[in-house]
Amino acid sequence: MGVPIAEVILDSLAEGVITVDRRGRITSFNRAAERLTGYERAAVLGKDCQQVLGPCCGGSCVIVHTLSSGEALRDRPGELRHRDGSVRPVMVTTNLLTDAQGRVIGAVGTIRDCAREVELERQLAGRWKLQDLVSRSPRMQRLFELLPTVAASGSTVLILGESGTGKELVARAIHSLSPRAEGPFVAVNCGALPDSLLEAELFGYRAGAFTDAKRDHPGRFARAQGGTIFLDEIGDISAAMQVRLLRVLQERVYEPLGARAPEPADARVIAATHRDLKAMVAEGRFRLDLYYRLDVVRLELPPLRERPEDIPLLAEHFIDRFNRLQNRRVRGISEAALAALARHRFPGNVRELENLIERAFVLCGEGPIDVPHLPEEIAALAEAAAPLASDPLSLAEARALREALRRHGGDRTATARELGIHRTTLYRKLRRYGLLERADAVRAPA
Repeated sequence: MGVPIAEVILDSLAEGVITVDRRGRITSFNRAAERLTGYERAAVLGKDCQQVLGPCCGGSCVIVHTLSSGEALRDRPGELRHRDGSVRPVMVTTNLLTDAQGRVIGAVGTIRDCAREVELERQLAGRWKLQDLVSRSPRMQRLFELLPTVAASGSTVLILGESGTGKELVARAIHSLSPRAEGPFVAVNCGALPDSLLEAELFGYRAGAFTDAKRDHPGRFARAQGGTIFLDEIGDISAAMQVRLLRVLQERVYEPLGARAPEPADARVIAATHRDLKAMVAEGRFRLDLYYRLDVVRLELPPLRERPEDIPLLAEHFIDRFNRLQNRRVRGISEAALAALARHRFPGNVRELENLIERAFVLCGEGPIDVPHLPEEIAALAEAAAPLASDPLSLAEARALREALRRHGGDRTATARELGIHRTTLYRKLRRYGLLERADAVRAPA
């Protein structure tokens, strides 16, 4: 007997198509659905769609939702988890199925793979994005230009920056752009563990090394073989641990607790800290030889308060991400809310902004995110921002100009060079925002 014509048609479609009966049991599952989910048609036909696709759709099957609520969805953005654990961005459309008399007999869902579109968007937005890093700041743009060269070098990297500036994202970007990209990326927070536990965590131990060591335990260096190990908060390690780590960097070997011989350390080291290691060296709290071993390539991340022009871009980036993760359609952020955010100093940097946007998602329904969805202390800044509330990007730009002028003592040439603009363009912007007098005051001798 031949294959039913309907099945042939469904299998020819690029979109995944899944239908269910009135009880939510899968009645058809085309070839594209197999590819997108990792489930074979024969294994899922007749099964409860919620049980099969719930884990793929973040716990709730949207087709079953449409069946029970009668609410059809059109091009709902989301993420679909494949059976192998990988996640792809998708667009989902659902509707009820009815018979000739208009009675509901089930529901249908189509799933469109958006991975190529998302990748294209990333390429088009490549001027502002690198891996998971997003910025239009001239200082960060120079970092973006440098990262591929740093990644290819294989050298040890030291990333400096305040908490929340994205040091681990930079480390992951270096790993992803490097020849070791196919290897593991292993991160460890050195400041979160006491010395004895940190040593075992980094270097591992052999069975019998201490009372509770019943079996061999590979450390983070062993797990990072062929890849990259990221040592966060390196400035918090003890003097004894500094000696152990120095040997790894000098001799490229490490010794698990209880081992009789050292083992090779085939992992690129990227370290990060929010501390001033130079000052710690001067105070005798950090070894000078270890500092030089770590400080082969140094990357410094500016705090968010020094790149306020990134606030609107990052806010939209986080809104897009939470829309996909939570299957929401929050429509951006109001100009008044952006103006309030631009006035905030962000002691927690990018991480704080991400948390603020996530909090606003809980409160704003379908959006857009507005001033009442922000914490009171930040919402209060909206009134202060009223003169520029109609143009939050201008507010952010004015702050960026002020910060750059301050860093360079009012030197317009140096300020223009940092911002990547011509000196005459800088002069025009300073005049527009009423900052010419400020620039002259900063430059004037005491």
